Amino acid sequence: MSQLTLLRAADYPRMPWKNGGGSTEEITRDGGAGLDGFGWRLSIADIAESGGFSSFAGYQRIITVLQGEGMQLQVDDQPSRPLLPFDAFAFSGESQVACRLLGGPIRDFNLIYAPQRYRARLQWFDGATKLFSAASTLLVFSAEDALALSLGGHPTQHLGLYDCLQLNGNTHLLQLETSGRCCVIELTGVSE
Repeated sequence: MSQLTLLRAADYPRMPWKNGGGSTEEITRDGGAGLDGFGWRLSIADIAESGGFSSFAGYQRIITVLQGEGMQLQVDDQPSRPLLPFDAFAFSGESQVACRLLGGPIRDFNLIYAPQRYRARLQWFDGATKLFSAASTLLVFSAEDALALSLGGHPTQHLGLYDCLQLNGNTHLLQLETSGRCCVIELTGVSE
């Protein structure tokens, strides 16, 4: 039986970074406690100054700038392209990573997942979008003040800025339709 949950940005708990350099608003995760034991985790971080990232050995990370001019990462001594708003970038959680802000503080969006436990696909959309998914967990993150979302046979959902719709336990091919800028994340256990 699938379960649909609307997560409101105003309710996200704030947690310290693993390296103590800042804080994160945790949107949702599949389990575990603190910064350990989860199979996947979705969060928003505020980066006030250039510096190092926390290490997450055994995990894959996908990061996207939400607000601000952007950043450039140094991943294991290799520079990334400049990361501008809504340009997703993937890297290994165990890499040595430092960021250089391109013009002041930023806010970013992070998916961290264990690839030995989950397959993940993250896509950003802007404007009217229709897609189909059979992922067991589906997350839709709104980057707009008002996002209308239709998912399968569920009633239309209305999300505010940084709200997230989470569907767990999906076993069918679902049609998803949105009206504006959002991120769709599909997660499926590797044994499924």
